[in-house]
Amino acid sequence: MAFSRAALWLSLIIPGSLLGGALISQYVFGLYPCEMCLWQRWPHWAAFFFALGGIIAGQRNWSGLLGPASFIFLAAIGILISGLIGGFHAGVEYGWWEGITACATTVPAGGDMLDSIMNAPLVRCDVAPWSLFGISLAGYNFLLSVGGAILILVLMAMGRKDV
Repeated sequence: MAFSRAALWLSLIIPGSLLGGALISQYVFGLYPCEMCLWQRWPHWAAFFFALGGIIAGQRNWSGLLGPASFIFLAAIGILISGLIGGFHAGVEYGWWEGITACATTVPAGGDMLDSIMNAPLVRCDVAPWSLFGISLAGYNFLLSVGGAILILVLMAMGRKDV
């Protein structure tokens, strides 16, 4: 087998957990995402679906370009991209460099549209809405995603040497 099962499961668990945490923080705890927070989610969604593709490919014994290793590699790249976006976002939050100027907001459906727009929370990209030990959510995404992607790629490389 040309891929590591640990790499396969990590490629599913890492984006699934980070997306789950982001959605829980948004819908349960009211931490609305800014524009750069949303940017970090897209590569994780892609990685999650690539990991599912890797599971399907492994169960069907596909090989070659559509084999599980290709899907795991693409998932790792998606996780890495999300982490790098998170690193950029964390740098903006910490004031290390300037970020984008646009801010995102969430407008609830129904009711008076103008009232909804006027009372919608404004979420700035340069202010961390939450942190733990001085690290923001974007910073944790950077640490977990980049570290996880490197671990997946190392596991894949080690798995290939055993074949």
